[in-house]
Amino acid sequence: MHALTHLPSPNLEQGLRTHVTGQSIDYDLAVQQHSAYCRLLRDCGVTVRTLATHPELPDGVFIEDTAVVLEEVAILATMGTAARRAELAGIEPELRKYRPLQRLELPARLEGGDILRVGRALLVGLSARTDKAGVQALAEIVEPLAYRVLPVRVPGCLHLKTACTALPDGTLLVNPAWINPADLGGYELLPVPETEPWGANVLLVGNCVCVAAEHELTAGMLQRRGFELRTVPLSEFAKAEGGMTCLSLLFD
Repeated sequence: MHALTHLPSPNLEQGLRTHVTGQSIDYDLAVQQHSAYCRLLRDCGVTVRTLATHPELPDGVFIEDTAVVLEEVAILATMGTAARRAELAGIEPELRKYRPLQRLELPARLEGGDILRVGRALLVGLSARTDKAGVQALAEIVEPLAYRVLPVRVPGCLHLKTACTALPDGTLLVNPAWINPADLGGYELLPVPETEPWGANVLLVGNCVCVAAEHELTAGMLQRRGFELRTVPLSEFAKAEGGMTCLSLLFD
């Protein structure tokens, strides 16, 4: 398994915010936490490549948003806001090393944080960053490859995976207050504790569930269900509206 990550920008505190208030970010601590995140991936058997192609861009560390990587193809996103589109130039040549690449085109808007793969299904968030045209453009690429595309309304948070990720048994870990659970019919849903609304963003690496260390109740709940857990502190990225999945493009 491979992961692409990107070093945090010294301008991280200047990044876009949608559902969080501005908080002071300790940049040195963010760098330490990012390094620990990469070590966690390596400890799980992942080959990690850390880029520094656009250090001036505040949100560049949230590399997940730039693409969707499947076994057959890498799909370069359009990004839902113009402020982040400069990130794509640095990511595209890296993706070409691993996969044939296709590009989505504006005006369709789509970000990778809105794409949750569960088997041969791609759950796609209809959010502030991904629109119906983006969903349709993605479907035109992946449906001929035998993937199903299932739109999910996301009224309460930035991306689908902020509030919905998959566990090793196919259960979806969710914050039902931030998405439309009716759009997830057919899946077993496991709600996060109400006091940890950001806890649903976990990263699945093989059978290991990686959880932000700040979400202790969520981690305890998952451990009681028998999942293998790894944790890492991500407090500084949470201030920037990021979490476990946001910091890597993970693919086989």
